[in-house]
Amino acid sequence: MLRLGRREFDAHEPVIMAIVNRTPDSFYDRGATFRDEPALARVEQAVAEGAAIIDIGGVKAGPGEEVTAQEEARRTVGFVAEVRKRFPEVVISVDTWRHDVGEAVCEAGADLLNDAWGGVDPKLAEVAARYGAGLVCTHAGGAEPRTRPHRVRYDDVLADILRVTVGLAERAVGLGVPRESVLIDPGHDFGKNTRHSLEATRRLGEMVETGWPVLVSLSNKDFVGETLDKPVKERVIGTLATTAVSAWLGAQVYRVHEIAETKQVLDMVAAIAGHRPPAVARRGLA
Repeated sequence: MLRLGRREFDAHEPVIMAIVNRTPDSFYDRGATFRDEPALARVEQAVAEGAAIIDIGGVKAGPGEEVTAQEEARRTVGFVAEVRKRFPEVVISVDTWRHDVGEAVCEAGADLLNDAWGGVDPKLAEVAARYGAGLVCTHAGGAEPRTRPHRVRYDDVLADILRVTVGLAERAVGLGVPRESVLIDPGHDFGKNTRHSLEATRRLGEMVETGWPVLVSLSNKDFVGETLDKPVKERVIGTLATTAVSAWLGAQVYRVHEIAETKQVLDMVAAIAGHRPPAVARRGLA
C-alpha cells in the first residue's frame, strides 16, 4: 500500500504524477505555466485527465540562471496553498532539494517532497519526517543540483542505483518518514548517460523487487531523444514506449507531461497483466 496525503494506492495501481513547472525556462514547456492562471488551468486539466499527483517545481533541472531558495519558495509556496484549497483530494508534490523550501511548502499543504538530486541536502528528509510528508529518494550519481553529467562511469549502474536509493529510503524511515510514503526513483538522465538510463529501464524489475514503490520520471527526457535522435517535441512516442516497459516491469508512479496518453498506456498494460478488466468486453458475445 502506497499512502500519500489523503490517498491510498494498491500495489498494482498505476499512479500518474503531472508536471506543473513554475519556471520561466523549463526545457519542455518554456514557461507555459509560470504564471498562476495557466498553471491552475493545467492542474484542473491534469486532474480531469486522471492525474492523482501534481508535481510542482520552482527550479528547472538543467543549468541556467541562479534561483535562490527565496525565489524558489516565492514561485511555489503560494501556488501550493491555492492548489490545496481548490483541489483538496489531490496529492501535492513539490520538486525541490532544499530543506527550507521543503519546510515552507509542507506548511502550505504539500504531501510529498520529490528530491530529484539524491539527498544532497540531508535535512530535507528530516522535514518530511517532521510533517509526515512522503519522500521520493532518487539516484543522481552524486551530481550537484543543476549540473549535467560528464563522462560518468559505473561498474554496475543498477547496483549503484539500488545502493543509493534504498539507503536514502531506509534513512528516511529511520528519521520518521512513514514507510508507506517513501518511493525510490532510478533518476533517468540524472548523473547518467543514455546507455545508463536504458540499462536502468531494462533492469527496473530489480528495483521493484526491493519492495519500495518505484517512481519513474521519463517524460521527453534526453535519453529518449538520443535513443531515437529526436528533438524535445518529438519524444512522446519514445516516452510512451518506455512507460509501457516500465509498467510491465512493475513501476508504480509516472511523472509525465502527457497525462491522457500515459493513462491509456498504463490502463492497457494493467489489463494485459491481469490487474484491470477491459473497459468494455462485447467482442464475441453479441
